[in-house]
This record gives sequence, C-alpha cells and structure tokens, in this order.
Amino acid sequence: MTTPRLDKAGTYKLGHRTVKRLGYGAMQLAGPGVFGPPKDPAAARAVLREAIAAGVNHIDTSDFYGPHVTNQTIRAALHPYPDDLVIVTKISARRGADASWIPAMSPAELTQALHDNLRNLGIDVIEVVNFRSMHGIHGPAEGSIEPQLTVLADLQRQGLIRHIGLSNVTPAQIAEGRRICEIVCVQNQYNLAHRDDDALIDALARDGIPYVPFFPLGGFTPLQSSTLSKVAEGAGATPMQVALAWLLRRAPNILLIPGTSSVAHLRENLDVAELELSEDAMRELNGIAAHSEKTPAH
Repeated sequence: MTTPRLDKAGTYKLGHRTVKRLGYGAMQLAGPGVFGPPKDPAAARAVLREAIAAGVNHIDTSDFYGPHVTNQTIRAALHPYPDDLVIVTKISARRGADASWIPAMSPAELTQALHDNLRNLGIDVIEVVNFRSMHGIHGPAEGSIEPQLTVLADLQRQGLIRHIGLSNVTPAQIAEGRRICEIVCVQNQYNLAHRDDDALIDALARDGIPYVPFFPLGGFTPLQSSTLSKVAEGAGATPMQVALAWLLRRAPNILLIPGTSSVAHLRENLDVAELELSEDAMRELNGIAAHSEKTPAH
C-alpha cells in the first residue's frame, strides 16, 4: 500500500489540519468489550504502524477504551508521532470494574480525563477532544451540554486542547455547543441502515464541519444485511467495504474511522479508497435505510 492510493478517498479539513477521509479508530485495540488489554499487544502495535505506513493521518481514540489501553498502545507503537498525524480523543465516561460505562461529566472528572489522555498518549496538547454526551448511553438524548463545554473551553484557553468536537449529540446540542465555542467535528452513529442524521450531515457540510460516523455496520436487519451482501458480491468487495464506500460517497464532509485489531482487515478497510460503486449499486444501497435496530454505546 502507498500513500497516493489512500489519497483517492480525498481529504477534508479537521480543525486547522487537513486529514485523509479514511482514518483509523483504535477502540478494538483493547480487550473484549473494549475492556482490559489486547490478547496480542504486539499485533495491536503492528496494526497502528501499518495504518501510518499506509498514509493514515487521523486516529480516533479515548482513554476510556481499556481504560488507558488504546492510548498506551498508540504511544508504544507510534511515539514520537508523525508531524501530520491528528489524534482525536473523547471524554465524559469512565469504566467500572465490571466493564460498565459510567458518566463522568463533572468539571473534576473532565479535567482528570483530559490529563489522563495527555499522559497516556505522551503529548502536551490534544489536537481535538470530543465531548461525548452521556445524557443517553446508547444514543443521543436531549439535555444541556453547556456546563461540560464550558470546562473544555477553559482547558482550551489553557493550551491543553487545540479544538473541541461533539459526540452522541442532537442538533439542538450542537447548536448550543456552537454558541459556547467553535465545534470542529461531530461524531455520531450513522450508516446505511441508521440514517437519523441525514439532514444534520448536510447542514454540517454547508458549514464545512466534518461528520465522523461510527458503527458502519451497526443495527442492520437480516433483510438489510442480505441486500448489502448482494451488492457487495456484485462489486467484488466485502459488505464492510461497500458500507464504507457508500459513506464516502454520501457526503464530502464524512470522515471514516473504521476500527480493527487485524492488519489484514485494516488493509481491506483502506482498499475502500479505490472502490467505486455503480449508480445501480448506490440506488440499491440507498433503499436499505428502513427498520434499523439499536446498537451498543460507543
């Protein structure tokens, strides 16, 4: 793999940096249930090094993956970091001893989480910190995010955060956030079957704000999966590759962060940069959206 091939997916502005639209999500580098260490730490480091060698310059992580595991793995594999690498993290949760996800949104918890990310990544400033709303665990739910964003804006003024983004949020929360500070990206669940954010993506695109979807295959019914598999077979690709390629076509401001703990699977994901879908395939895929199911928290 070479960097020019990845360039075929295009680039987009993220904060004051430009990143390739195909990035990498580090969540799966932790153990089962995003908890504890990976089964094979050397393999986890190899995936990260392969991503960078292939030209990836956008990595999504969080210190609550593990906890601490993915950030420590990123540091072990990649530090000192390439100049063009943009690392994006998220805060607002902590992990219970039983691997549960617990809201951690007080000023002290948010500040501690930021310092944990800085320490475990081995950096002095984080390029982008996403505030993940915990008003809803399994999806966006209304509720003010002003107190939390005020804390992040203060940390930004201290020079510890360069840019602020949002995750698991509603359009109303995004509007509230943009009144408090500049919002440089939004990360929500979105895929072929789960398209609640269609209008939001288009609105953000008009303002030049990236939208970062997670769970590219989450919440599919058996019928939707069979349609996707049929299109994939016709395209000579895997269902995941087709789902990712559809997202790249969906809007220019979509940045992808597919995750994997396998070098072979990483290469498959990055091959999407060269996958072209026919108009017939796009029509079939666009018809998948109805009757999606819930997926777990991210």
